[in-house]
Amino acid sequence: MGRARLARLHGVATSYAPSPGTSVQIAGDTVVAVLAALGVDASTPHAVRAALAAYEDDARRALLPRTVVARPDRPPDLARLPEGTVLRVETGDGEAADLGAPDPAALARLPLGVHVLEARAPGGRTARAPLIVAPDRVPAPPGRSHGFLVQLYSLLSRRSWGMGDLGDLADLAAWSGRALGTGFLQLNPLHAAVPGPPTDPSPYRPSSRRFPDPVHLRIEHIPEYAHLTGAARLRADELAARAEALRSEVLERGALIDRDAVWALKREALELLWAVPLSPGRRAAYCDFLAEQGQALEDHAIWCALAERHGTDWRGWPAELRDPRSPGTARLRHRLLDRIDFHCRLAWLTDQQLAAAQRAARDAGMAVGLVHDLAVGVHPSGADTWAQQDAFAAGMSIGAPPDAFNARGQDWGLPPWRPDALAAAGYAPYRELLRGLLRHAGALRIDHVMGLFRLWWVPEGRSPTEGAYVRYDGEAMLSVLALEAQRAGAAVIGEDLGTVEPGVREALAARGVLGTSVLWFERDYGNGEREAEDGAARTAASDGPGAAPAPEAVAGSSGAGPAGEGEAAPDAAPASGATARILAPEEWRGACLATVTTHDLPTTAARLTGEDVALRERLGLLAGPPERERSRATQERAEWLRELVRRGLLPEGPGDEEAAVKAVHRFLLRTPARMVGVWLPDAVGDRRPQNLPGTWDEYPNWRLPIAGPDGRPHTLEELAASPRLHALMRELSDGYR
Repeated sequence: MGRARLARLHGVATSYAPSPGTSVQIAGDTVVAVLAALGVDASTPHAVRAALAAYEDDARRALLPRTVVARPDRPPDLARLPEGTVLRVETGDGEAADLGAPDPAALARLPLGVHVLEARAPGGRTARAPLIVAPDRVPAPPGRSHGFLVQLYSLLSRRSWGMGDLGDLADLAAWSGRALGTGFLQLNPLHAAVPGPPTDPSPYRPSSRRFPDPVHLRIEHIPEYAHLTGAARLRADELAARAEALRSEVLERGALIDRDAVWALKREALELLWAVPLSPGRRAAYCDFLAEQGQALEDHAIWCALAERHGTDWRGWPAELRDPRSPGTARLRHRLLDRIDFHCRLAWLTDQQLAAAQRAARDAGMAVGLVHDLAVGVHPSGADTWAQQDAFAAGMSIGAPPDAFNARGQDWGLPPWRPDALAAAGYAPYRELLRGLLRHAGALRIDHVMGLFRLWWVPEGRSPTEGAYVRYDGEAMLSVLALEAQRAGAAVIGEDLGTVEPGVREALAARGVLGTSVLWFERDYGNGEREAEDGAARTAASDGPGAAPAPEAVAGSSGAGPAGEGEAAPDAAPASGATARILAPEEWRGACLATVTTHDLPTTAARLTGEDVALRERLGLLAGPPERERSRATQERAEWLRELVRRGLLPEGPGDEEAAVKAVHRFLLRTPARMVGVWLPDAVGDRRPQNLPGTWDEYPNWRLPIAGPDGRPHTLEELAASPRLHALMRELSDGYR
């Protein structure tokens, strides 16, 4: 009982519910391991008693929580303050004010921002804590809009160097906003990857979420490119010619996108550009960027420089370099100033081109513009975990517990943030992360948004079945999100598909966070289960980070790893066997991004033609006998086609696949969804998924260019001229009139 109480006090669950009405107890040694990762010793009865006593003593002595959170409709709870306590506030802009006796409502009326609250109790006891005053809601998207969902690397133009880049993004924004009336472009995460070779092509297992990856740079758009002379100019021209050949391999000869080959060319070109002196104005802008980004950028650049010397896993570096604040790291920093400056410069150049892409979107009339994607975690050996070691739980990985569709659970190989460390730091790591992502965004998508409330922690070396849920302060996490979103004037979309604990969707909606609704999963199972899981298919677009796992992350998992919880078997039938009514358009929630498919699901053309099942059958990924899975998929297609015909959305008849793609998007337009997203490959009839969860080497995840029905890659220029794309997008633009 003592250990269970200790776990509860520290937010560690001792049981979980894999399905309604079912409870599974967490093994005692798992609870002990998770508590240890939180700095709590529960290994013996004596240790448990000591930890409980320490907790109670701390609670008794503490005047204030680690972080105080207030908002207009929810003043903070200051009931623990003894009578006679007086409060003083130092505001974020440097002002100070004595508030006198505790008045929670007065705190909630302070200016929005991060302040410092000081409590002075009788007898001389004092305490200081960060005070976060947040708005009640995040900004709403301006009006109703439609836009594209695009994996940037897959969007090659005749000018990019073998994979889509930020120049292509700006061009897509300028064209689609003006010609098609699109209001937003939702992107894959552009976070900095752990460098290779080989580099993990998944955008959902990055080295750092705080800085974007310079592999996305358009080299020719960097102003210093025009000032290359002599041998540097000749070498740059040679690199551009090699990039043209690399691009041709992908576009004309069916080669896969080779991120490492692209980066090798770009890195050499960037070395040439770094040697070109900056003009006075650009030097001043660069210095401003360095000052603004401060320690976070320096840490990131130092990690990059050290990784060039010692490899990309900092856990294997010389002991003195594993600590970013050690004297050894400081000494080496002085010897690596040029390399550190090089990596800082790359971060600045990438930031500039992201800003240019967002300007292009807004100049083209987009109400939202770029929608960036926040991955659920970072690689355990990357820059963020090195620089912020105190914020991450050592020896833990996040994942998913076993459920009706995945008996083995999942381990995504991503270390979790410690909720206690976040609170002790005034949520600074989280605030800074959001601020960076929102610099050049009209909205932010949060992958696995349920992670703001709880995450499944798996102790290192154990099966994903041997994990436990750890609770985060959802009120604080949402308040920080609302504060940073309002500062940026950006909307927020939560990827809330899959298994969602009761109350989470309601809490998100109350704070203005849009949900994510995928056409195939919006069904009514009766008994009020509006959004029950449609077999593993619903979880397929859902709970995980959205990438196939690195081999070292697969052990004990389903193989879906960072690909998305439960996505290894999207063809499974609902466990209950119950039929589920397709939810009528008017029954959909309005506060959502509505799409037909996602990056982790079959393209619409593949689903409508049965090619999705055929692909999974070839790779041995079906959840049951092929005949049964083909039959189930056929029945589901027929049901949807009947529904579309019945509603007058398919006047062309059910035999035309292109018409059916239009019809499902017409269905989305009848919903009240605030944002309607079109998966860009759907617009040209692509049959291939960008990511096939449950695979690693068996399928080229994250390495395919956008292609037509015949598999031939389409350039951005061809997309812009595609009759099929224009016909589909006319449906959406006409639907708003």
